[in-house]
Amino acid sequence: MIEGIFVEGLVYGMMVLGVFITFRILDFPDLTVDGSFPLGAAIFASMATSGFPVLFAVFVSFLGGVLCGAITALIHNKLKVPSLLAGILTMTMLYSVNIRVLGNKANLPLLGTETSLTRVVDFAQRIFGTGISESWIILVFFILLTAGIKIILDLFFHTDVGLTLGALGSNEQMVVSQGVNPEILKMTGVGLSNGIVALSGAFAAQYQGFADVSLGQGIVITGLASVMIGEFIIHSNRIELLTLRVILGSLVFKGIMYLGRYYGYYINLTPNDLKLITGLMIILSLFLTKWQKAQRTERNI
Repeated sequence: MIEGIFVEGLVYGMMVLGVFITFRILDFPDLTVDGSFPLGAAIFASMATSGFPVLFAVFVSFLGGVLCGAITALIHNKLKVPSLLAGILTMTMLYSVNIRVLGNKANLPLLGTETSLTRVVDFAQRIFGTGISESWIILVFFILLTAGIKIILDLFFHTDVGLTLGALGSNEQMVVSQGVNPEILKMTGVGLSNGIVALSGAFAAQYQGFADVSLGQGIVITGLASVMIGEFIIHSNRIELLTLRVILGSLVFKGIMYLGRYYGYYINLTPNDLKLITGLMIILSLFLTKWQKAQRTERNI
């Protein structure tokens, strides 16, 4: 049970890292993730069931997300469409694309299909014996995977391109004055964000055992809630801690959702109330963040 909460938190933690890039680094409200998350799941499921190598299917899922982000950035850059509307346009189109990728079906099971998780479990049990629990093997795998993605992002944001992306979100005019094309930077950042989101979707499909066209419904709200919970937990401007708190926020969010699902009946909560809880959590996080900033400002006066 506990390991299941942590695994879900880590799987969706990868998605939250992508949301963090657009909403916090680039200051680019992007709803494409509601479409790129199930796209990653759909691409992986379709390729895996067709016999393609697992790692290749995961890589193509990532590339599919990058392409989605690039399309959103192109709509925003070339047609001068606001970022929010550009994301909605891409997300809407992706619903039809995802159904096509799934073979004109809304759902595609992965039962009996080789995935990254089945490979990892088989490998670990050959090394350590069959006595070790599959759930703990999967948990360790996702800890290593999420940590690896976090470290790669940390290193990326210490490069010239990464630092310029951060500057773009804070002051676009300054970036332009340095002779850098902001359109290319936005394509890079939004593409990277959605690539990570699609990668998360591919692993979510493997963990859940199926890909579904509605898998990404409301995923951006989950990402925002996790980002804001993380901001409440850790206060820092260092990129290493920024990415860490995003993952911690995802773990806490999944823990709260678990409590709501399994113990909410004591206060007459049902699964239909989870969206309401998520929205209230975002509002509460915003309120607490503003209150903490006001408190720090008062202490500095």
